Amino acid sequence: MNICRDLFSPDQEAKLEAYASWHRALEDLPLRKECPDAYHDELLRQADEMDRLGVINWQEWRDLRLEADEAYLRSVAGADYHE
Repeated sequence: MNICRDLFSPDQEAKLEAYASWHRALEDLPLRKECPDAYHDELLRQADEMDRLGVINWQEWRDLRLEADEAYLRSVAGADYHE
């Protein structure tokens, strides 16, 4: 069945794929636990690349960076170890 074929434009698909990749990085527990700095750098790098490619606008870029900063602060505070 091809019900969902052509449901999204190529731009929308690129945006969805970029967001999915960013959220996979956000949920990368081993990296977050072992090296919070590298974890944060990867989230920022992906957000910057999405912006550079024009996949997201400035507000979306800012929101991703704020979420990355919050996740980083939780990781260095040891949130994964205190659940």
